[in-house]
Amino acid sequence: MQQLQFEASWDKALSAKDRLKIEGIFTETKNINHSDILFSPIREAINHEESLLVTVLIHNFTDYPFGIHHISLLYSVQGEAFAEGVFTQPALTVPSKVSMPWTFIFPKGSYRTQTAYENGQLGLI
Repeated sequence: MQQLQFEASWDKALSAKDRLKIEGIFTETKNINHSDILFSPIREAINHEESLLVTVLIHNFTDYPFGIHHISLLYSVQGEAFAEGVFTQPALTVPSKVSMPWTFIFPKGSYRTQTAYENGQLGLI
């Protein structure tokens, strides 16, 4: 059975409103018939450094821990690719049958500029 967990720094810093939003997304998506890694969107934003922030709920439906070590990700909106990057986060491992929120940062210049990035999908490539 899929469980929701928060990385320690997220657990401390997350507002009650954001925690409720993430718990709601988890409830809606935890029973998806899937046997791999799936990313459920939470929010997208451009920060003060003009980086694209893509926050997702990482679902590890596999029987093995999922480490963020040189993984290639593609962010697309309505099937059109907008950002691509390779990510390594040695401190983050999503255990088997666990869902965990995380933000992936695409630096300025690594994504196509547009007016809106909402309703996109993040996926492994």
